[in-house]
Amino acid sequence: MEIPDLTILHYPHSTLRYQSQPIKRVDQQLKDLVEQMFSLMYEAKGVGLAANQVGLPLRFFIVNTESNPNSGKEQVFINPVVRSPKGVSLHEEGCLSFPGLYGEVERPEGIYLQAYNLQGEIFSKSIDKFLARVVQHELDHLDGKLFIDHVDDETLEKIQGGIDTLQKVANENPAKEREEEIETFRQQVIQHYC
Repeated sequence: MEIPDLTILHYPHSTLRYQSQPIKRVDQQLKDLVEQMFSLMYEAKGVGLAANQVGLPLRFFIVNTESNPNSGKEQVFINPVVRSPKGVSLHEEGCLSFPGLYGEVERPEGIYLQAYNLQGEIFSKSIDKFLARVVQHELDHLDGKLFIDHVDDETLEKIQGGIDTLQKVANENPAKEREEEIETFRQQVIQHYC
């Protein structure tokens, strides 16, 4: 399987609404994809990036809450499962697939997380505060949900102009070839990893 150069997909790209598929194996190609994703995330000044945000239909995401390759901790979450939510907090969120748009989102303050790492080892831990928020945001991506699905009507109204602009840009620049390339790659990835 040839690995294309990944790019961060922007709303309203249809891949952002796909339900990701569980990963059944970890190999060097997947590790190379993860490395590419970290580079993209740092370049975009993000703290998390889900696989489907770069056209991969796989159930994993990456996080570094420092958004810096020289600080913080690079974390990979494969086939994550979250349970036991605790508390509630309301904080502003943004998304690399919605550049420049931010909105208040209510989420549990703490969660219990179970996932696999890039070595294929299972791990579990309780997390809270900012890391819990980032994990829940990225996990939503894996289920085809976006942060705009969680904002209240008033916030949605405030950012609607930006959403409309993203839609307009997509309509003015139809990337049919890129769409077909992504779909072909999606199918290859599913056959290889799922």
